[in-house]
Amino acid sequence: MSDSIGLLVSVFLASAVEFVEALTIVLAMGMTRGWRSALAGVAAALAALTVTAAVAGYAIAEWLPESLLQLIVGTLLLIFGLQWLRKAVLRAAGLKAHNDEEETFRAELEAGRQAGSERRAGLDWFGFVVSFKGVFLEGLEIVFIVITFGLNADNVPGAAAGAAVAGAIVLTAGVAAHRPLSRIPQNTIKFGVGLLLSTFGTFWAIEGLGVFASDRESLAWPGGDVALVVMLAVWSVFSWSAVRVLRRSDDADRDEDRVVLAAEGG
Repeated sequence: MSDSIGLLVSVFLASAVEFVEALTIVLAMGMTRGWRSALAGVAAALAALTVTAAVAGYAIAEWLPESLLQLIVGTLLLIFGLQWLRKAVLRAAGLKAHNDEEETFRAELEAGRQAGSERRAGLDWFGFVVSFKGVFLEGLEIVFIVITFGLNADNVPGAAAGAAVAGAIVLTAGVAAHRPLSRIPQNTIKFGVGLLLSTFGTFWAIEGLGVFASDRESLAWPGGDVALVVMLAVWSVFSWSAVRVLRRSDDADRDEDRVVLAAEGG
């Protein structure tokens, strides 16, 4: 049960963040370069992602034994999750600027307005390429999450459904608002997703160490899925402790700078 809940929550939240970022790019290109070119870029990216997902999913599922699959996917998820977690911790500690979708949107609008005019196959090439690139790169992360979680949890349809629901909600809200979804607390979501990815990554990677045993069978955690809850608690405590330590360090540095400035002024 915890596997299934974690699967749906992780895929939904991670996909929602990527959909928001892709939506910002497409909106900017549609408003400045024309919707026909922007939507053509989206369609081409979706076609490429469909092929990529089908080929990668089949290859991973058919060519790798279960324990090796868990080791590889768990390790990749752990690396991916730690990257999200690192950025979220730095932002929560005030050491890294928060993502500002409005600012990103303005930058994309300006780039669209200043780009030269070049048409290919009846499309504005700049709008097509930027839309394609934005959707494809953000979509690759969604595909990665869906495949890895889906295969390891033996529930690819569930993972795909989580991503689809996230996409439907974000796109519906974006179309209705005609603007980027800047009010979504991206850092909070990324913090949560980073914790979930790191938790499942650790869980599956250690299970996959059984590939080095004589029978190549996956290792079993004491308590089964209950270990996931414990692992999540451990990562949560570690992350929030890191935020507090970094905040104190930053505050101490600022106090020291104030003392130095006061001494120099005196």
